[in-house]
Amino acid sequence: MSFISVTTALNSNFALIIIFAILALETGLPLIIGLPGDTLLISAGLFASGIGVEAGHHHLSIAVVAIGAPLSAIVGSQFGQWLGWKYGIKIFSREGSKFFDPSKIKSAEKYVSKYGVGRAIVLGRFIPVVRGLINPLSGIIRVPFKTFTFWNIFGALIWTQVLIWGAYAAGNTFANSISKYLTDIIIAIAALTVLPIIWEIFKEWRTRKHLS
Repeated sequence: MSFISVTTALNSNFALIIIFAILALETGLPLIIGLPGDTLLISAGLFASGIGVEAGHHHLSIAVVAIGAPLSAIVGSQFGQWLGWKYGIKIFSREGSKFFDPSKIKSAEKYVSKYGVGRAIVLGRFIPVVRGLINPLSGIIRVPFKTFTFWNIFGALIWTQVLIWGAYAAGNTFANSISKYLTDIIIAIAALTVLPIIWEIFKEWRTRKHLS
């Protein structure tokens, strides 16, 4: 989603619905990846401080955003985990499927084993593509419901509150500077969120090259 699309969405009468729906979809469905969760949270915090709000539009309520965002992310992730638990094994058992390759289950198990369940789920919140995959994959590898729910809530609160309140504080403190370079700032943020993906792809390529 481009910066123009983000600003248009946040200046609409359905801004809160759009924010919460995207957060739920991005964290709940493995097929819908690449949605701008990080960028949207930061933009929402800035808009709540009054930056980027067009004439005639009301500021977003920081309280509503700060409460609704983690709830949406939690609900979406719980659905994703249930989806993986209920249907994941069947989907990933299909022969000849490129997207639902059974090796991805083994990759998920290695990822969770490497970082531990809690760390994997929490860190996954901050990595765009992983954010949409870790939840159904947690269901597939049978992470216990109570364990997943605890770390899901913990991770959602950290992810959303750090980005929202950080942007809100920056918007109130550096209003003039941010307003002047708002487009560049949002574009830079969007670009930074892609770096973890590029790094993971590079590591995977390097590993395969080394093994070949």
